[in-house]
Amino acid sequence: MSKSGRMNPTPRLDRIPFPVKPRKGVPHEFVLDAIAALSPRTRPMFGCLAIYVGEKIVLILRDKRGETVDNGVWLATTEEHHASLRREFPNMRSIRVLGKKVTGWQVLPADAPDFEEAALRACELVAAGDARIGKTPGARRTPGTGPKKARAPRKEKAASKGRAKP
Repeated sequence: MSKSGRMNPTPRLDRIPFPVKPRKGVPHEFVLDAIAALSPRTRPMFGCLAIYVGEKIVLILRDKRGETVDNGVWLATTEEHHASLRREFPNMRSIRVLGKKVTGWQVLPADAPDFEEAALRACELVAAGDARIGKTPGARRTPGTGPKKARAPRKEKAASKGRAKP
């Protein structure tokens, strides 16, 4: 006779039928701590952690072991703001993994001597509502929605060889 109301015990980890991938920690977690008062939201993006404040994406935190060249804090900005931001962040540069010489996204490299200071300054700018940092993402489309391509006019099939032309 089974006992009703009794919870099933938690399965032992060595008996789970499939491997469970451990979750990664938050890269550069001090950044989230610095803007916690803004109630930031996070989402995984490109193997990194995207940070949103309000409707805007403001930063991406990246710390990949195999591809370290662009590790650090990515700033969501536009090319028109690069010069003024570079005065505040001399080690800021375009993100190399995106393949372009100049990108809207800029990185405060984790290997720069002033990384933590620069990242915290970026957090101050975000908290102050600095218009140079932050982008409103475009609307997301789900498959089957959005504008449809116009179909090319159909060509009439050529008359088959066995038929007489009218």
